[in-house]
Amino acid sequence: MTEERTHRYPEFADPMVRPRYVGLPTFMRAPYEEDLSAVDIALVGIPFDGGVTNRPGARHGPREIRNQSSLMRRINQATGIDPFALCRIADAGDAWVESPYELESALEEIAAFYRRLHAAGTAPVSAGGDHSVTLPVFRGIAAERPVGMVHFDAHCDTGDDYLGSKFHHGAPFRRAVEEGLLDPRRTVQIGIRGPINDPDIWSFSHESGMRVVYMEELYERGPKDVIEEARGIVGDGPTYISFDVDGLDPAFAPGTGTPECGGFSVIEAQIMIRALRGLNLVGGDVVEVAPPFDPSGNTAMVGATILYEILCVVADSLAGRKGG
Repeated sequence: MTEERTHRYPEFADPMVRPRYVGLPTFMRAPYEEDLSAVDIALVGIPFDGGVTNRPGARHGPREIRNQSSLMRRINQATGIDPFALCRIADAGDAWVESPYELESALEEIAAFYRRLHAAGTAPVSAGGDHSVTLPVFRGIAAERPVGMVHFDAHCDTGDDYLGSKFHHGAPFRRAVEEGLLDPRRTVQIGIRGPINDPDIWSFSHESGMRVVYMEELYERGPKDVIEEARGIVGDGPTYISFDVDGLDPAFAPGTGTPECGGFSVIEAQIMIRALRGLNLVGGDVVEVAPPFDPSGNTAMVGATILYEILCVVADSLAGRKGG
């Protein structure tokens, strides 16, 4: 047995405050833990991009987001939230699949991971993976009641059959509504934009009752006003945050599968997520980080930053519900 190291600086007894270039890369330098009974919030990677319709590569997102998340620190300077003081947080590993070539089977494997997590009473904050993975997350955490959602994206992702499949990253939220997992009347989609081939491509969002905020409206009204409306729509019911990095302008996040010019900035995204504080948040995700399309690593760093912002508001919400 090796003797425990004595540190010259006492604060270095906490691995999270050691130099950021040391140690094994976990999300936010949180401890790795497979025993979910001891975890309030699980940071999870979903290295799967079998549902992409354009550029692949998001399967590599979780690993690089872990690496870049070493840049995060404990306390959110803007909000004062220290998620690690509020909740027991750990990196719970990856919801990886053994049958990645069988799309529907792969999604069910991911769902099984989140069912186990939900059964343990643990809230998930995840890094994808393409956006198809949010459907199995919902299957795992929303089976007993539908959730509401604040969704940041360039696309509504409520399409239908494409190239012979109903399950792809352009359709998870249509499928989630059909399966009774997502309440469309408590769903807000923010940042939608880009050229289309079918003028009715997002008709399901509108017809089912989702609130769609196109990028032009966000630009005119501003982030704070839009989020104030979003808060009223989701109300006090259980709510999930899903953030596709292509909602950002590709100047900030070029490493993604379906980039669309004219998006919001990172600071606007941070402002909007922070303004969700106080909602009944049950989890969240960041998806579509595709490192092969951004050798600089900037998109993964942005993904890690957004993941941290989501972690902060989810932890604050969970602690509030538990009286922490």
